[in-house]
Amino acid sequence: MQNRITKLFNIQYPIIQAGMIWCSGWQLASAVSNAGGLGIIGAASMYPETLKEHIKKCKLATKLPFAVNLPLLYPDIDQHINTIIEEGVNIVFTSAGNPNTYTSLLKKNGITVVHVVSNEKFALKAESCGVDAIVGEGFEAGGHNGREETTTMCLIPQLVNAVKIPVMAAGGIGCGRTMLAALALGAEGVQIGSRFVLSNESSAHQNFKEAILNATDGATELSLKQLTPVRLLKNKFYDLVKHAENTCANKEDLEALLGRGRAKKGMFEGDMLEGELEIGQISGYLKSIIPAKQIVEQIVKDYNLALADLNGQRL
Repeated sequence: MQNRITKLFNIQYPIIQAGMIWCSGWQLASAVSNAGGLGIIGAASMYPETLKEHIKKCKLATKLPFAVNLPLLYPDIDQHINTIIEEGVNIVFTSAGNPNTYTSLLKKNGITVVHVVSNEKFALKAESCGVDAIVGEGFEAGGHNGREETTTMCLIPQLVNAVKIPVMAAGGIGCGRTMLAALALGAEGVQIGSRFVLSNESSAHQNFKEAILNATDGATELSLKQLTPVRLLKNKFYDLVKHAENTCANKEDLEALLGRGRAKKGMFEGDMLEGELEIGQISGYLKSIIPAKQIVEQIVKDYNLALADLNGQRL
């Protein structure tokens, strides 16, 4: 398949691995890129020197394109930008902030810029700021999410109609059938997070991976909407958040409850009780931990099978 996304990133398949906090370091990014997709280093959990180390190692592990994800609400962004420019990273995905802040600087340095959005208003703003493509992230997605709770099925056609730049779909996509559905909605690529958390190369703690494997329908919920909305796997920490929200806790109370290092404690260190566990709604569907290459291969295989099935179903 060749389209605007594969040409923009110079990749074989329009499959993008999301830059997930505490889960997507150089091992995962390089493995996905080597498999024909676009791997992304998630910089949100990294100090500047850590990001530099991951970029250097990724360049040694793959000669193919890879990207860095920068959630703009986190600290050290200016230093991360300098590192990205100095290390010659060619693709950056920004999210959770104003695309106007860094897009022109990045593009001035020859970097392709993609911004993640959850509604039409921000899609149009990102396009006006000069980004090369956008990711439309639906309500089903893990991690930080939109307050509107617009599902991927509703969001993607709306964004495709609203902007002229390429749109990638995220949220609830973890197999070939859901990729085909996203492309049928008008997306030209898919960004996949939760499925790649359950890869051998993911830096997520084994306890977190096993908790995802054991997840069932309704095991996640969008929470902390007074702060920054995030989809959480239900555990003791989630119960504390739910109780606080049900008893009308204010923003300051929720910030105190969240504290520092909750995500690291859960996803990276494996504390399944007190840790913050960010994962997508599709977690109830995921039942295996396999190499990233096999994930890409399986998605491509299932996509082609589903497409062949649909080609025989004419109205």
